[in-house]
Amino acid sequence: MGSTEVIVVGVDGSTESIAAVTWASHRSVRTGARIHCVCIYALASYSAAALDGGYAVLDDEALQKGAQQVVDEAVAHATKHGAKNAAGSTQPGDPAGVLIDFSKEADLVVVGSRGSGGFADRLLGTVSSALPAHAKCPVVVVPRHTSGKKFTPVERIVVGIDGTEAPSSALRRSVEEAQTWGARLTAISAVPIAVGPAVMAWTPTGIDHSALLAQVREGMDKAIAEAVGDRGINVARHALDGSPASLLIEFSTAVDLVVVGTRGRGGLAGVLMGSTAQTVLGHSTCPVMVVPSTHLGKAEHIRPSWERR
Repeated sequence: MGSTEVIVVGVDGSTESIAAVTWASHRSVRTGARIHCVCIYALASYSAAALDGGYAVLDDEALQKGAQQVVDEAVAHATKHGAKNAAGSTQPGDPAGVLIDFSKEADLVVVGSRGSGGFADRLLGTVSSALPAHAKCPVVVVPRHTSGKKFTPVERIVVGIDGTEAPSSALRRSVEEAQTWGARLTAISAVPIAVGPAVMAWTPTGIDHSALLAQVREGMDKAIAEAVGDRGINVARHALDGSPASLLIEFSTAVDLVVVGTRGRGGLAGVLMGSTAQTVLGHSTCPVMVVPSTHLGKAEHIRPSWERR
């Protein structure tokens, strides 16, 4: 990470999207990342254009003007919160699709969990569900603020892993985030109390539960050691009985960031981007970072295409 990092923030002017800008700005202060705020607006429908091209042009101009105002306010907010290099743009199209395209060249995409209605709901409601499953880089979803709740600085991070020996992309990224924020990191793996194909396909039938817990902890230790390397970061680890979603949601009340992967070889990560993912994203009380399973970071940093226009 460094000054070449690019954080894209989806904004729509709602309180939730401003919270996303705040989160991204505070992270930018620590890494020197460039922030790019983008507001996506829908063009007039084909039927409206067919009825009266003039009105369609006026509608599109009004939408673009409103979107530009949202971007300008978001950039000003980012600068106010310490971001040294913040810019923005407006883009017509489908919000989820546009942000997925941006994720191909970004290091991180940040959005709010939901908007205040209308366009905001489409941008920050649907997008915060669809984007994490298809983005090419990690996505942070910032939830609604609760009374007295602060999401930054990030001091405590929890990552969900599957207990196998190979470190996942989510675990590797959580180590990077702990180093970036100077945060304490905890890794958890969910182990079902009842084992068998009907509960979790990756667990064999008839296995002793205490032996399973020991096996999972051993795998976690090896994965953590490889992910941490020589960074000198201490990682607490717990293999816990329960469902992945319930455990992560419970931990979200006591930490500042939950990190999960899009998919894995079984266990927690393997089911996460199904109903479990939507449950965690919908009920977490702190920001959630979703890391694509194939994410290895940017091999090289070049100026993103939207900055070259």
